Amino acid sequence: MSLYVPTDGYVIPAATRSLISDRYHTLTKAINRELWNQTSDSAHSFYVGSYGRGTAINTSDLDILVEVPSNFYVQYSYTTYNPQSRLLQVVKNALLTSWPKSDIRGDGQVVVVDFSDGMKFEVLPAIHQTDPWGRVTYKYPDTHMGGNWKSTNPKAEQDAMREKNRTSNGLLFDTCKHIRFIRDNNYSSYHLSGIVIDSFVYVAMGNWRHFNSGEGGVAPAGSYEEVLLKYWNDATWNGRYAFQLKAPGSGMDVDTSGDVECLGKVLKKMVD
Repeated sequence: MSLYVPTDGYVIPAATRSLISDRYHTLTKAINRELWNQTSDSAHSFYVGSYGRGTAINTSDLDILVEVPSNFYVQYSYTTYNPQSRLLQVVKNALLTSWPKSDIRGDGQVVVVDFSDGMKFEVLPAIHQTDPWGRVTYKYPDTHMGGNWKSTNPKAEQDAMREKNRTSNGLLFDTCKHIRFIRDNNYSSYHLSGIVIDSFVYVAMGNWRHFNSGEGGVAPAGSYEEVLLKYWNDATWNGRYAFQLKAPGSGMDVDTSGDVECLGKVLKKMVD
């Protein structure tokens, strides 16, 4: 049975969203107290990842970017071995003050908070930067290979996703959520990241959109899903993308290694 993209599916329950918000504010306050000497539960942080881009479903992890004072970079980058690991440790210790019995650990680029009810937060500490053209990016730590700094631009990605979702009458978000649902329920042993899903759908859907009520020219059922699958077939070769997938808005390279096979399986299941 084909699994066509539904309209307005996969709404996260209000109780879950309320719990996410409560934990977000607790997390933010703990880090602000440690790094900024403030008690604000909202400053210096925002949602990123699937939740921030508007494409999360009930099973999605929660990704939070927390801003770190620039003096941390200045103070430790040239005097401490692997300052990136030190930064994750500082964030981890701050969160342990709020959730001492939770599983909290550094994991490469983020601090992971696993709650006993199955909810998981991934906290990305990052340093705000502005380039000569006024564009805002964030420098974040990677503890691998002795430590280095990488760059991300999540707000540009969020803005681009929201705008295309608006012009597609919600089809972009509906598609991204649907792919996550099929992944989680049919291919959970495979790897397929949220940024790969969102970046692929953003470009593969072209100008497709949900029709407004009463609008003529409705395409036959399955036509849209076949377009996505055809794009995947044309864009892949020998289990790899034939081109560099770019994140919406920011234009940053998206790592697709290990994701291509699962994405193809999901798209085929939507059509078959």
